Amino acid sequence: MSGGRAKVKSLLRGVSQDSFVFLWSAAFGITGKLLRPRARIDAPTGGQRVMVVAPHPDDEVAGCGGTIREHRRAGDAVTVVCVTDGRRSTAFGLGADEMAARRQQEARAAAGALDVDLEWLGLPEGEWRPEELVERLRGLFAEIRPDLVYAPSRIDFHFEHERVARALATALADGEPPWTVRVYAIQVPLTPVLTNVLVPVSDLETVERSLSCYRTQLGSLQCTLRPRRYAARLYGAVGPVEEFWELAPEEYRKLHLQPRKRPLVKTFRGLRYDAASDPMAYLQGLRERWWLARKARR
Repeated sequence: MSGGRAKVKSLLRGVSQDSFVFLWSAAFGITGKLLRPRARIDAPTGGQRVMVVAPHPDDEVAGCGGTIREHRRAGDAVTVVCVTDGRRSTAFGLGADEMAARRQQEARAAAGALDVDLEWLGLPEGEWRPEELVERLRGLFAEIRPDLVYAPSRIDFHFEHERVARALATALADGEPPWTVRVYAIQVPLTPVLTNVLVPVSDLETVERSLSCYRTQLGSLQCTLRPRRYAARLYGAVGPVEEFWELAPEEYRKLHLQPRKRPLVKTFRGLRYDAASDPMAYLQGLRERWWLARKARR
């Protein structure tokens, strides 16, 4: 059996990444014609204040960089809030302090490429207190008064992403804010089970340029471009689109303050560098996605 697996792996290594992307894109196109998933197309029209909560510097571009760009093209005011400093990355063998400094520089360059305001909280990754973040977020809500908040979620394999989502949910607990929350995917696809809003991406070149600003993380970020292509085929869109799960603040709060039954790493699987395994990111955790969808509708 092990010899058979080795032969399969060897065969897969001989197939180019582009070939797999082409294959999976075709598969998503066929799936879309069979299942006919539905989601509302919502291109920004201007006049909004937008806040993007990014657990790490780079999550904002990986998850909704194209939509951020569409908001700016429409004239919306956009503020990206980078919560942690990303110091736990071990790329290039950099020490924690040096990595944190590098990632702040990268975040500012990416914000410049996207033409957005950057609010660098820079909490030490893995070492911050939820109470501190809740207080900071409430202050930003009062200052920015956003109409729309793009948020991380519990549909993820990264513990830090979920911690930020839970703190955000706690920050929403005082009163009913007037804004809308849109969950964005960070390497773990929402899938049609949860997606209810699509935003067409007309300037993918700027997204790619802003991604390239994160040089220390570039190896793990390239895979985040592929879901935009898959979504286009799945929903029958003309060009790349980004997928979101739009929720009222009280729905987001209700879902993210509930205890988790299984560890994140055993529930979901993210997209990886190798495109050969992309379908697994969509299939693993479907049961959890259906559970969340049912909870949100109650």
